[in-house]
Amino acid sequence: MFKVLVSDPISDLGIQQLMDASDVTVDKKTGLSEDELIAIIGEYDGLLVRSQTTVTEKIIAAGTNLKVIGRAGVGVDNIKLEAATQRGVVVINAPDGNTITTCEHAFAMMMALARHIPQAYAKTISGVWDKKTFLGVELRGKTLGVLGMGRIGSEVAKRAKAFGMDILAYDPFLTADRAEKLEVKLASVDDLVRGADFITVHTPLTPETRHMISRPQFEVMKKGMRIINCARGGVIDEMALVEAIDSGIVAGAAFDVFEKEPPEADHPFLSHPKIIVTPHLGASTVEAQENVAIDVSEQVLHILRNEPFINAVNIPPVAPSVMNKLQPYFTLGEKLGSFVTQITDGAIREIHVEYAGDLSDVDTQPLTRYIVKGVLSRHFAGDVNIVNSMHLAKTRDVNVVVTKASKTKGFTNLITVTLKAEHDEERLVAGTLLQGYGERIVQVNKFPVDIAPEGHQIVISHNDKPGIIGLVGTLLGQNDVNIASMQVGRKIVGGAAIMLLTADKAVPQDVLVKLAGLPEINTAEEITLL
Repeated sequence: MFKVLVSDPISDLGIQQLMDASDVTVDKKTGLSEDELIAIIGEYDGLLVRSQTTVTEKIIAAGTNLKVIGRAGVGVDNIKLEAATQRGVVVINAPDGNTITTCEHAFAMMMALARHIPQAYAKTISGVWDKKTFLGVELRGKTLGVLGMGRIGSEVAKRAKAFGMDILAYDPFLTADRAEKLEVKLASVDDLVRGADFITVHTPLTPETRHMISRPQFEVMKKGMRIINCARGGVIDEMALVEAIDSGIVAGAAFDVFEKEPPEADHPFLSHPKIIVTPHLGASTVEAQENVAIDVSEQVLHILRNEPFINAVNIPPVAPSVMNKLQPYFTLGEKLGSFVTQITDGAIREIHVEYAGDLSDVDTQPLTRYIVKGVLSRHFAGDVNIVNSMHLAKTRDVNVVVTKASKTKGFTNLITVTLKAEHDEERLVAGTLLQGYGERIVQVNKFPVDIAPEGHQIVISHNDKPGIIGLVGTLLGQNDVNIASMQVGRKIVGGAAIMLLTADKAVPQDVLVKLAGLPEINTAEEITLL
């Protein structure tokens, strides 16, 4: 008989299948202190929480029979994942349970924004009957720009089409085929912000998406457009948005999220007559709270019964013999995935991983998860991990192919990661571990190189002509960018070549533009591997 402890308020409906299971006993004990939890957790096989309980290292260590921790929600910041992983405890969440709820909230905010509903309500109950001030707009016939076509963005697009809206959609993993299936028009960020009457944001907050809509984007938008953010604070530059509204570019905004939550009392959003705000209510419905509990309860049952499960946010136990062989390659694999993604344009259709040498003799699935995580992390940030990376790739129609070979082109082991993007674009990076030197990148596209995958790197595509290295070094020196290391790769003298430089700090965008403008240089881009 398995025992599960529910330590946060969760409705009986949400955990009904656990309570009905003949092989499970459920105890509900809420409001426990850390010491109180430590005193009793040793008798339980499973722990089910929401956000009130902080599952500390001490609690996990005391859970000698603990097999699974279930979070009835998405975020797992209140659970010490590393401690759980070290103890072999699977941590699961419920990422799909609030999809419809968040989608509907975003749509409600869009409609309230179009018709000035909160402002009209406030004025009416104050005793003022004002039919002239609040002239709204219809959704029908308008263009909605959807930034992020994951679960929630796709649902918003579906509903917008029912309202007669045209959809411009951007997502780094959205291919033309998938856009056609979703009946949306695939667009770049630039085309979307120029063409949309409404913009709704559904992306995670990553270095790539932080302030992805800021002053340069507002300057090219349609006058009178409207913007909604029910995703993550920070994707839209809040102060730039206020400026755009005050200057007449943006007619209004509706935000459920802030860069800092709760916002300061003097935050301009809270007093602006053209901005609607709610206190991060995207997942706050009875149905969503029950759905996430139902989803996580089902997976808890699967884990306890040793059945296949999904939505784990930490790595499940791996055989020690396999782990000992693969673990030295985990960081390298993730960096290779991150590197090749940063040199790839277009929506990714396939991730091809080839293992050669000794690695071809073992089950490399755990290592593949690290590589796929590296590929996806640029766009998913903390939402992707080594357990859900394969699942996320599948949901975005990204095919993961693994092949193995015994020969390694002179290396004991070699990992080659190739990304295939739309329009048949391919990018490749290969790496290995060299005794005494550690992680090395040994090939980028068709060019042999030898460089450590770390820090801020500049990748320059150029023609193999005398004087190029001098021009690059001079320009970087003039802009206070110090070169830590340099590698040049070429196939033939005088032909196409590649230059890899490691810099001591991030390289400003304007410096990259200047580099790309030098004679015989084709492209210059920064790769960050921290």
